[in-house]
Amino acid sequence: MTEYLIYFNQQWVGDHTEEWFRGRAPLAMAVVNEMKAAGVYVFAGGLEEDAPAYTADATSGTTLITDGPYVETKEYLGGLTVIDVPDEETATMWAGRVAEACGWPQEVRRFGTPPRVD
Repeated sequence: MTEYLIYFNQQWVGDHTEEWFRGRAPLAMAVVNEMKAAGVYVFAGGLEEDAPAYTADATSGTTLITDGPYVETKEYLGGLTVIDVPDEETATMWAGRVAEACGWPQEVRRFGTPPRVD
């Protein structure tokens, strides 16, 4: 099996009413429950939009922790799901289910092979 990341940028969500979001939550939870029942669920969660972000940078040889994103950007991660499935076709099927439930686009990427540690 291979782990895949399904994620979205907050800007893809669009402007919706609070009532609209409340209506999507049960749909999204139903997909998560289906993932769990299928044995492919690893983790899922949304990020707090207004919570602080921090950067850890050790490129100078000393670790520097600062608040705010490292690069100024208009797009930022809004939420993610990690699944463990046999192939890309299954990963994209689940991404489609998440996109339908949430009401906004999702992107899918396969995790790389972890480095071998001897």
